[in-house]
Amino acid sequence: MKIRGIGASPGIALGRVLLMEEASPEGAAAASIEASAAPAELARLREAIGQAAAEVAALRDELKEKGREHESEIFDGHLMLLEDEELVDRAKQAIEEDLLSAESAVAVARDEIAAMLESLEDEYLRERAADIRDVCGRIIGKLSGRSNLLADSGNSEPVILVAGDLTPSHTATLDPQAVAGFVTLQGGRTSHSAIIARSIGIPAIVGMGGSLASLQGGEFVIVDGETGELHVEPDAATIEQYQARRASDLAKRQELQALMGAESVSLDGVHVELAANIGSPADAEAAKAKGAEGVGLFRTEFLYMGRDTLPSEDEQYEAYVSVAKTFGPNAPVVIRTMDIGGDKELPILDLPKEDNPFLGYRAIRISLDRHDLFKTQLRAVLRASAYGNLKVMFPMIATLAEWRAAKAVVEQCKDELRAEGVAFNEAIECGIMIEIPAAALLADRFASEVDFFSIGTNDLTQYTFAADRMNEKLTALNDPLQPAVLHLIERVIKAARAEGKWVGMCGEMAGQPHAVPLLLGLGLQEFSMSAGSVLQARALIRKLDQSRMAQLAAEALELESPEAIRAFVEERVPEIRL
Repeated sequence: MKIRGIGASPGIALGRVLLMEEASPEGAAAASIEASAAPAELARLREAIGQAAAEVAALRDELKEKGREHESEIFDGHLMLLEDEELVDRAKQAIEEDLLSAESAVAVARDEIAAMLESLEDEYLRERAADIRDVCGRIIGKLSGRSNLLADSGNSEPVILVAGDLTPSHTATLDPQAVAGFVTLQGGRTSHSAIIARSIGIPAIVGMGGSLASLQGGEFVIVDGETGELHVEPDAATIEQYQARRASDLAKRQELQALMGAESVSLDGVHVELAANIGSPADAEAAKAKGAEGVGLFRTEFLYMGRDTLPSEDEQYEAYVSVAKTFGPNAPVVIRTMDIGGDKELPILDLPKEDNPFLGYRAIRISLDRHDLFKTQLRAVLRASAYGNLKVMFPMIATLAEWRAAKAVVEQCKDELRAEGVAFNEAIECGIMIEIPAAALLADRFASEVDFFSIGTNDLTQYTFAADRMNEKLTALNDPLQPAVLHLIERVIKAARAEGKWVGMCGEMAGQPHAVPLLLGLGLQEFSMSAGSVLQARALIRKLDQSRMAQLAAEALELESPEAIRAFVEERVPEIRL
């Protein structure tokens, strides 16, 4: 039997299923209390939070001692969540006003905040719900005296762990010698559990849903973390095939590691930049460790989400400086200004409810309307630019008037900082995301004024086809290899080249093997992708001739469907299969 989920951590793992025992303490203590018991419940809550914080700090320190710096920074984030006013205050309110037990109060706070995050379109922010559940589960475990524990397999051979979900805490403490791989019903590629799995090299499949219900434990399975396929009780031929693939994958992985310090240059000497998309300073550490040469997209929304106060200028400044110092003074770090709105709600702004928020009051439209927010962020970026090669990028630009207004606010902030005697990079580059077709169509006019373009293919594709990219029924339309999208990309790159400006891409397309040869041929100069794709993209680019890819791209633009384009690339560029 073959079951398909989401490939979250590449690699092949073979072993017998070990079902994770889940105590689910949050459901056991759901109870009301008398008003007179509220002070005691509040005291229990405070004590449990303190115990949970001590436990998280110990786990963080243990990971640091083992040299697993990136994972340890995830738990720095968990410590911040344990101090988060929105989370703690909601739990206190549930005790004092709703007269719930401490366990139930934490569960209420957990469910409300996690539901808010899970409703967002941005996958990175959506997956942060798992961190809320992890932290709250730890608090509830302290309150109830129970916790989720892994069962003792009684088996000396590595197992395949199967669970409803794995928290970052569980994942970070997995022993690769004992757990060959894991499979979960829930989760996505950008969850911290998936990130940790990739960092420690454990193959993983997530988002399997109810398809795992038939597993009883003890079945022999194969985990394909690349395709997301789980083979249950496979035949001998399938086992032999995957054993051979595992040996081949190990050899390829060793080859990719050899490219860590290599240049990203084509066979005919064309240099490109391979950068990473990140959402926090912790992500920057992981991206550099994966071979990224810089940051092509720093999503700054994480500074604003899940809190009831706006981030201060100093708080933002410290985050930007942290990323700049991670990569060094010369590496580019492109910081996208606040992209709130649409699916990313920010209660403190009290944004109006809209019938179609994705086409509504969001991103640069809010920033230009709220100079207090915009200037706070821009001043922080400018101050941080004294420590590295930071660049400012404005999202959702549709008109030249919006670009000019945003650039004018940058100049106002520069004037203020000069008057205050604060150092910053006077020549900091300012550019725009090309994610609205209107901007792509007028790219030649924008190119004469901006310092750079970064093409956001995720939104550019959905807006070009008027097709919600979260709607599963519209998946075929949300394909960046659609000819209409490729023609817009070509138009933008040509416009930038004519004005001597550089152009990058920060959409998922930038790391896709079928797209890389076409983008190289079209003249893309910066490819920004998930950190785990960097070395694979570098290996591919080093096998390609840019002039040959230019001809390939020209011919591909004449084709009529993404399927035809994919088949054409596969036929003409066998290197993508290596």
